Formats: sequence, structure tokens, C-alpha cells
Amino acid sequence: MWRLALNLRWSWRPETRELFRSIDPELWDALGDNPKELLQRVHVDRLRELAADDGFLGNVRKEADNLDHYLQEPLWFQKTYSKQNSGTGRSSTDPIAAYFSMEFGIDPTLPIYSGGLGVLAGDHMKSASDLGIPLIGVGLLYSYGYFSQSLSGDGWQEENYEYHDPRDLPVSPVLGKDGKQITVTVAFPDHRDIVIALWVAEVGRVPLLLLDTNIEENPADLRDVTDRLYGGDSEHRIKQELVLGVGGVRAVNAFCDARGLARPRVAHLNEGHAGFLGLERIRERMNEGLDYDAALAQVRATNIFTTHTPVPAGIDRFDIELVRRYLGAGNEESRHLCPNVPIEEAIKLGVEPDPNRFNMAHMGLRLSQHANGVAKLHGEVSREMFASLYPGYVDEEVPIGSVTNGVHLPTWVKPEMMSIIEKVSGNADLAVADSWDFPDAVNDETLWEARNKLRADLVNVARESVHDSWAHRGLPDAQLHWTKRVLDPNTLTIGFARRVSTYKRLTLMLRDPQRLRSILLNEERPVQFIIAGKAHPHDMGGKKLMQEIVRFADDAGLRDRFLFLPDYDIELAGYLISGADIWLNNPIRPQEASGTSGMKAVMNGCLTLSISDGWWDEMPQEDHGWTIPTVESHDTDYRDHLEAQALYDLIEHEIAPKFYDRDADGLPREWLQWVRRSLVDLSPMVTSTRMLRDYVEGYYRPADEGARRVTASPKVAQEYVQWTKRVQEGWESIQLSNLMCNGEAAPNAGETRAGDPIRLSVDVNLGDLAGKDVLVQAIIGISDPENPEELVQPSLIFDMKDSSGKGRYEVEIGSDVPGEFGYTIRVVPNHELLVSPAELGLVKYYSE
Repeated sequence: MWRLALNLRWSWRPETRELFRSIDPELWDALGDNPKELLQRVHVDRLRELAADDGFLGNVRKEADNLDHYLQEPLWFQKTYSKQNSGTGRSSTDPIAAYFSMEFGIDPTLPIYSGGLGVLAGDHMKSASDLGIPLIGVGLLYSYGYFSQSLSGDGWQEENYEYHDPRDLPVSPVLGKDGKQITVTVAFPDHRDIVIALWVAEVGRVPLLLLDTNIEENPADLRDVTDRLYGGDSEHRIKQELVLGVGGVRAVNAFCDARGLARPRVAHLNEGHAGFLGLERIRERMNEGLDYDAALAQVRATNIFTTHTPVPAGIDRFDIELVRRYLGAGNEESRHLCPNVPIEEAIKLGVEPDPNRFNMAHMGLRLSQHANGVAKLHGEVSREMFASLYPGYVDEEVPIGSVTNGVHLPTWVKPEMMSIIEKVSGNADLAVADSWDFPDAVNDETLWEARNKLRADLVNVARESVHDSWAHRGLPDAQLHWTKRVLDPNTLTIGFARRVSTYKRLTLMLRDPQRLRSILLNEERPVQFIIAGKAHPHDMGGKKLMQEIVRFADDAGLRDRFLFLPDYDIELAGYLISGADIWLNNPIRPQEASGTSGMKAVMNGCLTLSISDGWWDEMPQEDHGWTIPTVESHDTDYRDHLEAQALYDLIEHEIAPKFYDRDADGLPREWLQWVRRSLVDLSPMVTSTRMLRDYVEGYYRPADEGARRVTASPKVAQEYVQWTKRVQEGWESIQLSNLMCNGEAAPNAGETRAGDPIRLSVDVNLGDLAGKDVLVQAIIGISDPENPEELVQPSLIFDMKDSSGKGRYEVEIGSDVPGEFGYTIRVVPNHELLVSPAELGLVKYYSE
């Protein structure tokens, strides 16, 4: 039983959860579904009774055998890549990457998450396990986690922190060969070392390492470093990020050594919080004899950086002198954070136009050859936002790709919908199925019955939440009878739940209160809203927005139809995303990086009402949900007014009529067709197993292969650095001349007909460089009618060849589109260790 309790696979396997619940249902509920605490607190008489129960013991053996099989059987990764691992000296169980994140949302019993970033990281771990991808997660074990939320009498957010004893959490100490808990240290200023204890949470097949400073070896102020998630001032924050980054690398090494695993070559930074890990990885390589530049080259080839923010304000930025102090400036060499790493070179990694600020996202990108946003649109936004780091290249060429987020289907789909999904998917392996091919395998009656059940469950949970919230706000029991009647389990229900921040526009729905009131109280087609969310403790603006929502919900005439539920967490989210009929998302476009709550809702048969942003922007939208039209305007008040009116119109004139249009059997046939279409078409596209397969194929394996090449010999990195310096020194001497188009001296643009070839040639003098050091490229695109010298994006890039070996480069390009076209020629660096030529910021364009 202990082994089952200490592997968090129970959090997404209903059979194991039910086994634990059968031990003592009341205690199970009282302890918040925590198997470890349950086993520690259940009465001994009950344990003796169960020990004599053959049926119970049989179920235990069944679940233990199932876990063993799950942990040992070859899964997608082993089946796909086992042959590629042969001859590399690494097995399919050696970790391919270490995944660093400030938070992980695995289950409420492990309270080390605050919201979307953490839940995404938790789903990342679970799906890696389901696919057999050998990862190691790295995070912090917070003593108090994130706050639980309540409301004051006037609707203001109150934060409450509760201490979490590791002995009650589903974690175990990482033990060394001497049987003692392993610790690592990190040098802090004032000649002090912070000692970090290692714990592990087993997430199926994936170990999640958690770092804890709340131990006796540390003085009080250092014990508090891992106290709260996103708490404290900027100095507290940099301490946490140094523990995560530098301490995290040391922890991974110690863990792998203790378990006899090969150390992972690749580090994946889930946001910039763990950016300092790059300095520790550079230090390791310098200790092996490399100089700083060669060590940096090796580390860049082996790092992956995922950015989640579409706005500069969401990036961690520190005072430059604070960073310099924590890196060890002013101390003797042995007291540096990462001895031998030149402090001023490290500072350059996070430099930005403001010389007084250190930017963690800039550091992450400068330390990583592989980078991505978390949706296609977010990738575009990120390329534009960070274009200044890659001078000379247009936004489209900035080396930041995208992997659209996904969600862990077994965690988020309720049993009622899971049975439906099993049928419409044809009982396919949901971890690898790219499509569900049997949409009509479930009839309308069954689908509607499931949706009604989930809506009723949400209503019951909401009533309990509203009752408890008002009791906390000071209302006596005698005045709380109305809370048992709020909402209607048969009414169209709109859910809206997310972190409260300005760009998510929590109060857009309140732009016209009277219009909203009329929609809510429509006698023939009533609508009800259920809203939840937390504001950061220091975000006064977010708290005011939330208070505005709460006060609107407090109106005695509306509180049956418009509710705010406090303390939004994984458990409450599960009821909201499954019980709502419509999931609302109305951010300011394009400021939503991805948004995963809507994905979870889709999997439970909920329809989407959203701005075309984040994940929804790349989905097939027509007949799958409703898209709120966006308004391009610098007048934000005008924009919000028009988009709010569009929101009201869609609810009142399209969504509500479709929901309430019933046939003679009382079924909304057209509505159910939309639900079926959304469920079957979109769900396979938004699973986190699809996301993990994208990461493996597009990032983990390429980074691992790059790591293998660049670390094959110390000479490889040293020679690459020498090549880089030679190219940088010789770049200005490159000359381009005598550009010809179709045999004539080239004008800036020309007329072509479909099918006619375009022949370009140019003389290239590379000076001290060799032809293998560069690529000569022709860039061709249709000219912008309003600005003929500019090419309409996306333009096409073609490599040119020097057939004669005399510096005359040529290319012939077929033309499929008639009209005015533009072109230019450029030279970019070329080396097998470059993932993108933009990395060096070197480019030479032809000019008259």
C-alpha cells in the first residue's frame, strides 16, 4: 500500500483512488484524498480488518501488479526510439532531459503550484510518464505553497497560508548510499552556504525532484527561502531562482549518481526562473578544462527554453547589482556562486537595453539554442518580442518555434465523459491517437445525460462553496438558506476561471451591467455564470477587478445566476471545466500565451466562446464554438466596449437559442452535434501527450543529438568557438556586387508571369572567409503595392550555389505567382553546430 501511496499515478488512476477510499471513506474525504496521510492516520483496528479481507487484498494485489506493469512495459518512447539509443552508451531509461519549473501542479495533495504554469508542468510530467519518456522534473518543495483564498465581507481577496509537513506529502527523501538524505549546497553572499535537502515525488515513471531549504542545517532566514511560491521581495525571489537553477543542477547530478542513472545531457527551462542553471552547467564544463566560451557553446547546444509570457511585464527582471552580488562579486574566487565563471560575462547573458536591469528571459534565450512559445500565435508574438536579440533578421527568422500546450486527458476528463471518449475514439490508445474516428458511436441521449450529470455536479459544488464563503464573510446560518437554491442544474451555464490579471479582462462581461442582467434573467432562455480565480497577493489591480465581480455577484437580484467561487484550485477546476456548457475566454489579443483551461473543457463536452487567441487561434473554429470578434484600436475603452457587445450578442442571439432549441424528446439536437464535433475534432489536438511527442521530436532529441556532437570531444566546442571568432572578425570584409536578374543588371523589382523562371546571380568576395563558412541566399517575395521596396511576408529563401568555384553565386527559381516581385541577396553564417544562422546576429545584405 505504501508503494501505491507514494507513486502519484493514483492521482490519475480512478481504480487506485477508489481502493484507498474504501479503507475509510470519511477519513479519505477529511484528509483531502491523501493516501499517505490516510495510511498514517487510519485506525489500527480497521487495518486489521482489511488484512483479513480477501477481496480487499485481491484489489491491492491487482493495483500493485498494474503499477508494476505500467512502470516496466515498453511505451511510445521505447517503441519508437529504442534502436536509436543502441550504440550511444545510454539506455531507454536514462533521462533524456531534466525539466526545471518553479511550480508543478500534480495534485492538490502536493501544494506546490499556483495556476496555469504549474498545472501545465504537472501535465507535462504525467504525459511523459504515459509515453515512457525518461525525464526528471526539478522544482521546489514549498513549506507553505501558494495561498488559499477567501473573501472578506466587502469582497476583498484574503490570503491564507498553511504549513505543509513533508511527512504528510506524497514525497520521499532521496537517500544516498549511506542511508542519509542527500543534500547539496549553493554559495550565497556574506560567506554563507545554503543547504538544500532533496525529496522525490514519483509521478508514474517520472521522478520529480523537490528542493527544500527548511532544514536544521540552515539559519532561519535561509530556511525560509523555499517558504512560499511567488512570495517575498525581489531578493527573496532571486534566492529561490538560484536554488532552483544552480541547486537544481547539483541535485539532478546527485540523484542520478545515487540511482545509477546517466546524467541527462539536456536541460529544459520552463520559463526563465531556472535560468541560473546555465551558469552551473558552464562551471561544470570549465572544471573539465574548457574555457568559458567553449563551455558556453556546449551549454547552449544542450538547453531548451520555453517562454510562456507574451508581454514584457511578465518577465522576471532583477536589479543588476543584486545579481552581481549573488554571483559573488567582491568575494574571493572560492566564494563565487559558480567558481571560475567570469561574473561580468555571466552578467552579459541577462543584459537588456536598461543597463540597470537583468532579464531572466534574455538569459534563457542566450543560453539556449532551442526555444519555443506555447502556441503558434504565441510563437509569432515571442519572435517579435525578442527580435532585438537577433539583429539583422526579420521577426519570422528569430529562432523561437512553438509547441502548443496540451492537457493530461486522464486527469481532467470526468468518468462520465471518459466512457464516451473510449467509444468515439474506438478504444484507441489515447496517449498516441491523433484522431478519434467514431463520432457517432454514442447517441444523443447518452451524451446529453452525461452533460446534465456534470452540470448538476457543478451546481452542487457551487452551492456548497457559496454557503461556506458567505459563512466566512460573516453571514449567520439563519441567513444562508438561499445558498441552497442558487443556480439551476438545467440552465445554460457559462464558466470563466483563471488567474486574475489585467489582460485576461475578468470584468469585460460587466461593461454593460443592464445588458448582462437581461441575459441572466431572461425568462425563456436564462443564463448563469460561474466565475473563479486568484489574484497575485501583490496585484492590487487584479484584486480590485475581482472585488468588482464579487460585488456584482452579491446583488440579491442576481446571486442566483452569477456566482464567484473562492479558492480556485485543481479540484474546483475539475468541476468547472466539466460542468460548464460554455467556457469563456476574453483576453486582449494576442496577450494570451496559450490557455489550457479551455482545452480541458473541450474534452468534457463543453463548447468554447473565446477571443481568437492562444490555443483557440489555431483550432478549426467554425461549428466548433464561437469566436468573439476583435477590434484593432488604440482606444482601449472603445475596443473593450465593442468586444463586450459582441460577447453579449453571441450569448443572447446564438448560444442561448441553440442550447434551448429542443425537439419533442426534449433534446437540443443541434447543440449536441456541436458538442460532438468539438469533442471529437479538437480533443486529440490538445492532449499533453501530443505536446510531449512534439517536444521529443522537435526539441529533446535534436538537443540531445546536438549535445552528443558538441561534447564528443573538447576539441569540438573549442574549434566551434575559434570558427565563431574568425567569422565575426572577417564579417565586415564580405562584399556583394554585380547582382543580375535574368541576365540583366538587377532592378529592385521585376514583372514575372506564372511559370517563368527567375535567374539570380551575384559576385561574392568573402575576404578571409571560406565558402563553407557561409550561405549565400536569395530572398524573393511579392512586393508590397504601397511600398515596393518591401516584400510581403512570408517571403521565400533559396540557397545559391557557386558552381564555378570563382565566387559567382547563382540560383534559378520557378515562379508560380504572376505579378510584381522583389528580391535581395544576403550572406549568413553556416556551421553544422548552428541551429539557426540568426544565433550569431551576423548578416550581410546586398546594397547598391
